[in-house]
Amino acid sequence: MADAPSIDAQLCVMEARSVVKRFGGVTAVDGVSFKVRQGEILGLIGPNGAGKTTMFDLLAGTVTPTSGDIVLNGVDVARQLAHRRIGSGLGRTFQIARPFPEMTVLENVMVAGQQQAGEALLQTLLYPAKVRLQEEALRQKANEFINLLLLDKLRDQKARVLSGGQRKLLELARVMMADPKIVLLDEPAAGVNPTLLETIIDRIREINSRGVTFVLIEHNIDMVSRLCDRVLVMASGRILAEGRPEEVSRDPKVIEAYLGGAA
Repeated sequence: MADAPSIDAQLCVMEARSVVKRFGGVTAVDGVSFKVRQGEILGLIGPNGAGKTTMFDLLAGTVTPTSGDIVLNGVDVARQLAHRRIGSGLGRTFQIARPFPEMTVLENVMVAGQQQAGEALLQTLLYPAKVRLQEEALRQKANEFINLLLLDKLRDQKARVLSGGQRKLLELARVMMADPKIVLLDEPAAGVNPTLLETIIDRIREINSRGVTFVLIEHNIDMVSRLCDRVLVMASGRILAEGRPEEVSRDPKVIEAYLGGAA
């Protein structure tokens, strides 16, 4: 059997090229360049104020760069709105998950389905059978992701009763409804108890094994070390180090950035 291709040999599915973002006189991201390779789990870490969240927003499309390019599947999307990037295969979760509290878990996942005919009144009136068939297919798809994310026992519960970790799983199920090729995970461990954190790590691995690429910001270094193939360390708006988790954790520049040299 042939060896698996190295990370460097894998197809680049997303790339930041000399990206700069200024807010008035403050440069939050200063000439950042990196590639995201197909099928990897890439971690983006760094001390507070490093520019990680701004870089994430630039990748997602909620912030427009001052200069530089964001390339998604070979197309420059730097000026493309966030919702347009969903159609190009890019999904995103948020640090604080905000489901619709009075809707059930199933309804929350179903509402994330894309291009539903039932959203148009005319379609509902003229083609009710088509709308019913599509809704049934959507329900089946939502149930598949609910089962995958181990939320099946909560399927008919209102989202307001979910714990922080369960809401993270629900948000990931909703993102998967758009069939993303790349998912940006914003602090998936934040506010999650240790037991559910193990579930989240396991589910990310499972989805990744199905071909979905992940980029995550995370302060839980243990989670990053266990999950990520490669890590980028940001400091003062720039890339400070890049490599495998065990490599960057020993880098003197990284230790200096996190600990001020006190190692």
